[in-house]
Amino acid sequence: MARDLWDPERLPDLSGRRYLVTGATAGLGFFSSLQLAGAGAHVIMTGRNPHRLAAARAAVQRHYGEADVETLLLDTSNLGSVRAAAATARGRTGLHGLLLNAGIVHPPREREETHDGHEIVFATNALGHYALAGELLLALAAGRGRMVWVGSMSTSLTPMELIDPELQNEYTPWRAYVQSKIATTALGFEADRRLRAAHVPISSVVAHPGYSLSGRTRGIIGINAPGRLKRFTANLQAPITQSKEQGAWTLVRALVDPAVEGGQFWGPSRGVSGPPRPATPARGTRDPELAARLWNYCEHATGTVWPYLKASKARRR
Repeated sequence: MARDLWDPERLPDLSGRRYLVTGATAGLGFFSSLQLAGAGAHVIMTGRNPHRLAAARAAVQRHYGEADVETLLLDTSNLGSVRAAAATARGRTGLHGLLLNAGIVHPPREREETHDGHEIVFATNALGHYALAGELLLALAAGRGRMVWVGSMSTSLTPMELIDPELQNEYTPWRAYVQSKIATTALGFEADRRLRAAHVPISSVVAHPGYSLSGRTRGIIGINAPGRLKRFTANLQAPITQSKEQGAWTLVRALVDPAVEGGQFWGPSRGVSGPPRPATPARGTRDPELAARLWNYCEHATGTVWPYLKASKARRR
């Protein structure tokens, strides 16, 4: 087997390349943005809170004084916000990559709905990203870009049929999170199948960050400041965890490495931690029939039809 020469701490020069990262104000999204900016990329950091966005941008620029970074308000749980942000982002030059990272990791104890009437975890983690990717498809095609959907180890822990995507019945926080990540992963694979079939020069990849904890992540003002108890409990789990910065390694490689292929699934080398490598997704997320039903659901729930795929459908009639 050929030696893997990828070094997550020494990325290739990304000057002249443009990436949009959702959920960039903390955690995996922030560290992905930091790594991209450090390699010379132009990074559009998005988030729901303007003050946290300003703090995140300032933190990147403290690390890299020459960082080419801008901010953009985007709430993936709100379809109006998704469309407004996409209109701003695509109104400029082409996009080389889209990191679909934003998400709710700790769901509410009781089922909640968004302004649009969707279950909040599914809307934030899956529906909003489906809509955003569709709205930015033309910009990605112009840059011959790549979209990366952020999956989770949890999809291997709980087999689940997406009969009730928004959990109108039998809601639990754990089920809401896992189901949203099964959906996100399945959508990522289905996107690649459909883009290939329509001969669109965009690849779709899924990546998961392993078991990455803020308690094992360095402190950064305005970004990550875990207390002593969180540090203590995270360090007790050191053999099976890693920092958010290390978790971002996999997402960034999936986004920028020319050797990564559409339809692949990437994760840490040791499953929960380690350098990025190709991995095996949970069986349920690879079911084309389930993915096609889910795609149809998202298309109708968001009112978003991906443009090239719409043209492709029209030609087949």
